[in-house]
Amino acid sequence: MQERTILGIDVGASGIKGAVVDIETGQLLNDRLRLETPDPATPEAMAATFAELVRLHNWNGLVGCGFPSIIKEGVAYSAANISEKWIGTNVVELLSIASGCPVEVLNDADAAGLAEMRFGLGKGEMGVVLLITIGSGLGSALFIDGKLVPNTELGHIFLRNQKNVAEQFASNNARKREDLSWEEWGIRFNEYLQNIERILNPDLILLGGGTSKRFDKYDSYITVRTPIKPAELLNAAGTVGAAIYAYQQSRK
Repeated sequence: MQERTILGIDVGASGIKGAVVDIETGQLLNDRLRLETPDPATPEAMAATFAELVRLHNWNGLVGCGFPSIIKEGVAYSAANISEKWIGTNVVELLSIASGCPVEVLNDADAAGLAEMRFGLGKGEMGVVLLITIGSGLGSALFIDGKLVPNTELGHIFLRNQKNVAEQFASNNARKREDLSWEEWGIRFNEYLQNIERILNPDLILLGGGTSKRFDKYDSYITVRTPIKPAELLNAAGTVGAAIYAYQQSRK
């Protein structure tokens, strides 16, 4: 393995995706491979799927992994849309053993944020920049003068007099589950953004995840003062950011 290439894997609630990344350019060196996330998404089942994805790449080197959890020193402290059995699990240790490769793990939205801040619209941006990933849930990655504030989990704030968790109310899953029109969902998402703006007053909000590709469907319902832009790296961001993080950790 050349030092500049690292396998990045983005673990999500519905799929586990990976590709080899050139960390100097942010380019994917192969088409992303995807395997279905097991149901139930237990540690044992997901570790086996992760290992299979590594095997499909014929990979034997450093792996970066974006994971849907608060991650501190390699341990999961939450379980967003996966089995609660992950809580308290050493994700780094489990995935490293399963794959036979050294693995570095961080929160999945933080991974997407790292990629967007290095290779996307966040490059060179100072001040407070927030990336929100819109998918099965609502992920967040917060940067202050280009430095990551890890594990923010702003998709879990409460809305409407503490009655609604944001991602249950305004995620893409919520849109699909309740068969909302883009207008109905856009108004909900705007309400979420209004709360974020009130709390953080960011200088820029970037939108990632699959729904960012449909920004033209709901941008007219967004009324917050903060500039809002769809992220450039879209669905590849988590894969690229995971590889960047693994490289950074390897250099310490």
